Amino acid sequence: MAPNDFTNLDQIRDRLRAFEDRYNATAQPFQWKFTTSDLDDLLARLDRHTLDRQEESSAAPAA
Repeated sequence: MAPNDFTNLDQIRDRLRAFEDRYNATAQPFQWKFTTSDLDDLLARLDRHTLDRQEESSAAPAA
């Protein structure tokens, strides 16, 4: 949505309420595919990446 899509706030309110009603009528539960072990792996990779960056910064000669 862009500011020029509506001529007044009532139109925005009505459109958002219609979306909410439709979504609530059709929404269904879903299964997460990102497991806690996937999260642990991601966090470990981020930690390694951060540590590598810190080591590179401290090893770089001052300009």
